[in-house]
Amino acid sequence: MSDDSAKTQSAALDKSVEEHLDSEQLVRENIGWMLALAQRILGERGLAEDAVQDAFIAAFRGLADFEGRSSLKTWLHRITVNASLMKLRQLKRLGEQSIDEHLPEFDNYGCRIEQPWSQLVDIETVLQNDRLRKIVLDKINTLPDSYRVVLQLRDIEEYPTSEVAELLGITQNNVKVRLHRARSALKKLLEPLLRGEMH
Repeated sequence: MSDDSAKTQSAALDKSVEEHLDSEQLVRENIGWMLALAQRILGERGLAEDAVQDAFIAAFRGLADFEGRSSLKTWLHRITVNASLMKLRQLKRLGEQSIDEHLPEFDNYGCRIEQPWSQLVDIETVLQNDRLRKIVLDKINTLPDSYRVVLQLRDIEEYPTSEVAELLGITQNNVKVRLHRARSALKKLLEPLLRGEMH
């Protein structure tokens, strides 16, 4: 073997080792938040792990095409959201689902029927209490997927309406309607907690 051939082979091996180490670092630095994001969208740890694995595969395949117009984390965020939504589509859980059972009721005059509120729990108290925060997350997860995902993407991940519409393949008006219904349903689900009836 010639010196040039040995140097070329050594350089290729060094580059391969470097890429492998970079890949490990990329996974180590991002897997935690990617898994949390996927789990918020999918609602199940096992599905979230599958989605994150798919996201990393897509990221590594597209890394050479990454143009740097956004941060790497923003790019990985979008890939993770797409992988999670794809997982929901594979499970056929993003179809139209009824949310009516979670929505508030109205009387014949269009006034909302609700129990009287004797006290209101401070939202900061809820957020600082791990058990109450878990209740809130559990209530979000009871929403039908087609509404929960819109709520997650708009209110928690802060995606603009146009981008949510594009991601889900629905109109912007449909996103707005689903978001309004999801917020209304979540408010009804959280009323006992906010009235101080759940401790």
